[in-house]
Amino acid sequence: MGQATVFALRAVIVALLAGSVVVQAVMVPLLASDLEALDAEYSYLRSPFLAIVVLIVLAAQTVLVCVWRLVTMARRGTVFSHAAFRYVHIVIGAFVAAALLVFALGALLAPGEAVAPGVVLLVGGLGLAIGGIALVVLVLRMLLAQAVEQKQEATRMQAELAEVI
Repeated sequence: MGQATVFALRAVIVALLAGSVVVQAVMVPLLASDLEALDAEYSYLRSPFLAIVVLIVLAAQTVLVCVWRLVTMARRGTVFSHAAFRYVHIVIGAFVAAALLVFALGALLAPGEAVAPGVVLLVGGLGLAIGGIALVVLVLRMLLAQAVEQKQEATRMQAELAEVI
């Protein structure tokens, strides 16, 4: 992986992490104060809604940190090892958790007339898209497993060849 690519990706990750911290520290409290103005009929939505938002941001931060670690491993040439699976599994779990949280948000918003039905449908579509990303990462995990297996086989064959020579 090239130096410029690693630098660019890390710059994007730092920007996204900084933005997510701003969301947690500034936007969530502002959202909480805005939700206090809800009618008494919808006041039950406030706490679960805020918890879901914070947990989704936490899942995104988890993915960013794991991608940072995987980029570091790729730069060092150690990404094709069993150590990378730990981070890939965490990324898959974070995406699955985020998808479930988005579906929970849709279920929370569905009853009543707090939001339009089209918005609930869009939230469901977003949850489906996030779940699809988890499936893509799962496929990439399988490719990583194949690459690790081939690397181990090549190392074994080189050792056997060295013994013969």
